[in-house]
Amino acid sequence: MSTLYIVATPIGNLEDISERAIKTLKSVSYIACEDTRTSGVLLKKMGIEANTFAFHAHNEHQKVEHLLNILDARQNVAIISDAGMPGISDPGFLAVRAAHQAGHSVSVIPGPDAATTALVASGLPCDKYVFEGFLPQKKGRQKQLKQLVDEQRSIVLYESPHRLMKLLEELRKYMGDQRMMAVCRELTKKFEEVVRGSIKSVYDTFQLRDEIKGEIVVIIAPKDYSE
Repeated sequence: MSTLYIVATPIGNLEDISERAIKTLKSVSYIACEDTRTSGVLLKKMGIEANTFAFHAHNEHQKVEHLLNILDARQNVAIISDAGMPGISDPGFLAVRAAHQAGHSVSVIPGPDAATTALVASGLPCDKYVFEGFLPQKKGRQKQLKQLVDEQRSIVLYESPHRLMKLLEELRKYMGDQRMMAVCRELTKKFEEVVRGSIKSVYDTFQLRDEIKGEIVVIIAPKDYSE
């Protein structure tokens, strides 16, 4: 049977792509991209020419059948997201499950990952952690935050820059001002930044800014952690 490759791509700095990832992307018949325009920049830089098609959160259910048809025709397919590992807060899970169910091989080409990169950069405990990805924007958000209050592991969240202040306000409300945390922004890029301290101090830092930009990972220390 054919092989579905799940290929991690750089989270910022394009030099982080591995030789194995490049070799794999050059070998497959098709590449499923979260955004063909974004991926096109990477593929062009790496000299990779392949048939591409869009595979994102809004069409994943429909495109899985198309992907399986390609695999059934004995052609290999790779899935890449805009950044990082497909399937981690990005499309990929449904395709991997379907490929396994259909008897095809699945091979993961590991690489950069924003969650673990930020966790290590935060200087907060990283021996045990829970990854929550993006919190619900509306329904269930407050309930999930309340459930995380007593968490004894470090908490990893993704957040968009325009919702960061809202999240920091909610963390102050539910977890208090003194719990340690870090906001990691633009990891591996030119303006990479780690803002670390108490929830209140991190809030105060970003409150002074006219604008917040970039990809953001939030790390919250375990409930009983202190320095």
